Amino acid sequence: MKRTLLLLLLAATIALPFVLRPKRPAIARADATLVIITPHNEAIRYEFGRGFQRWYHEQTGKTVFVDWRVIGGSSEITRYLDGAYTASFQNYWTHTLKRAWSNAVETGFANFHVTPAATPAQDTPAQAARRAFLESDVDCGLDLFFGGGTYDFEKQVQAGHIVDSGVLQRHPECFTESAIPRFFAGEAYWDRQGRWVGTVLSNYGILYSKESLARLGIKTAPRAWADLQDPRLRGEVALADPTKSSSMAKAFENVIQQHMQERWLALMVAADRISSLDEKAVESQAVREGWILGLQCVQLISANARYFTDSSQKVPIDVADGNCAAGMCIDFYGREQAEAERRRGGSDRLAFVSPAGGTVSSVDPIALLRGAKNRAVALAFIDWVVSLDAQKLWGFKPGTPGGPQRYNLRRMPVRRDFYVHEDWKPSRSDPEVSPFAEKNQLIYHAAWTDGVFRELAFIIRVMCQDTHPELAETWRAIIAAGKPPAAMAALQDMAAVDYDKTTGEIKAALGSKNKIDEVVLARKLVKAFRVQYQRAEDLAQAKQ
Repeated sequence: MKRTLLLLLLAATIALPFVLRPKRPAIARADATLVIITPHNEAIRYEFGRGFQRWYHEQTGKTVFVDWRVIGGSSEITRYLDGAYTASFQNYWTHTLKRAWSNAVETGFANFHVTPAATPAQDTPAQAARRAFLESDVDCGLDLFFGGGTYDFEKQVQAGHIVDSGVLQRHPECFTESAIPRFFAGEAYWDRQGRWVGTVLSNYGILYSKESLARLGIKTAPRAWADLQDPRLRGEVALADPTKSSSMAKAFENVIQQHMQERWLALMVAADRISSLDEKAVESQAVREGWILGLQCVQLISANARYFTDSSQKVPIDVADGNCAAGMCIDFYGREQAEAERRRGGSDRLAFVSPAGGTVSSVDPIALLRGAKNRAVALAFIDWVVSLDAQKLWGFKPGTPGGPQRYNLRRMPVRRDFYVHEDWKPSRSDPEVSPFAEKNQLIYHAAWTDGVFRELAFIIRVMCQDTHPELAETWRAIIAAGKPPAAMAALQDMAAVDYDKTTGEIKAALGSKNKIDEVVLARKLVKAFRVQYQRAEDLAQAKQ
């Protein structure tokens, strides 16, 4: 009897989640299916899935099932697409084209550095593979890539994984200075060949807990990135790993860009004062000096870090739970967490701030994937997403006319003309937010850091993450000693990762075909920083 009872309880435990799970729409009942891979959260998936289903039925009289594929962040999606297209192209190359698979074919077909010869007869194996791939409809089993950063989409452009959706030709009225500009504050908002287009804006900032700051004796709320260097925040700052989270990598890039821009403006004023203005020389100096100053800022913020999490979504959760006093995060994560806190308990203890002059508004794009099986429906989704009707889902309150049904997404629509409608303000979640009207705007200069985006994340990893125990202990000793200049100078010596070394030795190692080169360099730099931190700690202790 006991054994029977235990088996029944076990069976009930296993069956209960299946019995209680909400009913899902049956794919077979829909007239069409759309498969989208995305890093977007459940709230966005729900509202945009439901919104498109309604719109599609109004336009066509047919039903559509939106099949969302969620495997992690945009970095994980990039790796998945790389693998899926490799497997699919290998099948096409060997079975359809009846050609032998080789290392040259595998490394060449998605390599944008490989340009096919003048004629197919002149192609090397790598060039032949690249030509065949770009002329094919090889698929990855998905239709659209929706959400993430432009860096990841540009990588997919280079590989040839995403193709022109034709939306620029179908809706030229959407891609103008008054709607979705080509560039704003230095950031690209759509690809001129139509391979990706921005759908919503994101910027970066600081989510903080007023209660935690009060506990630490901090009376002034953070307003700038440098405020996260406050010694009282030691062990209280939440950060994500920039090698795993492209949004955190972008936030750190914003820190670097701000220091470069501030240095550039200061040098321009000084050069003009002495009538010796060589703009190119001034810019070159500003980039190199700003790079060092930005890395030093990132290093001290990291010294205060409690951890580096793999998931950027963990940062706002830990701030809300009181595990950290503040954290760097993407704007909508911060605003959503503050909104959830108000919704649950009516509390305003959480607040989010975008540092003035310290962040740009970049886009989350959408793109049509090569070989999309449900191409017509995918094109319809892209057309709808850039329309003002869909843009309302990002910025309107739940339950308002044209707004979301259940979730307050609190995102900034990408369309400039969204913000000119005064009569929409009562419906908007954040009516005071107007990204195109910011006075103290950080201007993004792609030439300064875009080419070393991956290298920056690598440097932060070896300088701050892999050496975090040593960095945090050294910082503790320096704080206890009153921050002696000699110890601070030793701590913040960036000679090993200055701009020239980053664009030279470090970039070469990370771009090497031999992946061992990256591992060897990482070990070398980690060892160098550990020695450096020990020296700084010794200097600090000598002053105590």
